[in-house]
Amino acid sequence: MATPRILLTNDDGIGSVGFRALYDALSEVADVTAVAPATDQSAVGRALSHEVTVSDHELGYVVEGTPVDCAVIGLEALRPDADMVVAGCNKGANLGAYVLGRSGTVSAAVEAAFFGVPAMAVSLYVPGGDVSWTDAATDSEDYREATAASTYLVENALDAGVFEEAEYLNVNAPMPGDSPARLAVTRPSTLYDMTASREGESVRLRDRVWDRMREGDLPEPDGTDRKAIVDGNVSVSPLTAPHTTRRHDELDRLAASYRG
Repeated sequence: MATPRILLTNDDGIGSVGFRALYDALSEVADVTAVAPATDQSAVGRALSHEVTVSDHELGYVVEGTPVDCAVIGLEALRPDADMVVAGCNKGANLGAYVLGRSGTVSAAVEAAFFGVPAMAVSLYVPGGDVSWTDAATDSEDYREATAASTYLVENALDAGVFEEAEYLNVNAPMPGDSPARLAVTRPSTLYDMTASREGESVRLRDRVWDRMREGDLPEPDGTDRKAIVDGNVSVSPLTAPHTTRRHDELDRLAASYRG
């Protein structure tokens, strides 16, 4: 196909290092227009505003709103001819089925899918450890694996027919290692280990899965997104946006007997 037209958004804000790294990388192979939040909108999910302020930016446009706002505004008013929406690169992985609905990054890709536009959410796994979260992934080189995989998919996925089956791709990349990461096609992990502990009037919520990943205590089968990342690969999960339904005989019987 001709040079793809990309609408690029994120949830960390237009000034984030990961966003600029992905913008610069994709601009080598695509016509990229940024439509991104002015400030950090992490974990806002599919929150939608009724009215927002949009301003010109050197990369495109900046929106005083959420990632979903950006997707809707971009596809409806600012870049309606986009061939693909890319959201990222997020600092912090979006792994596991239960995380998908929370993530602003993923939510922008989901919104694009409802428009019928192929989309991709891109995130970086930051393992933590000796370096604090604030000090981690502060250089564009830290996003090298994420930008390389994203560029490859933007160049090839549309023509390859990937989006005839998938509506969006959830891509998670590791930090650069000693050797280049491979692409692994995955499914979202179903492992869930949220805890809540009460201390007086305060309750602390904690996702133990991230601790278990760092500790190497992750009972994940091959083929899941978390297993791919732990093994040092780039995880690519082909996903669909609408909720699915299945025939349920027991519910059919309940409905038939209601007020009957």
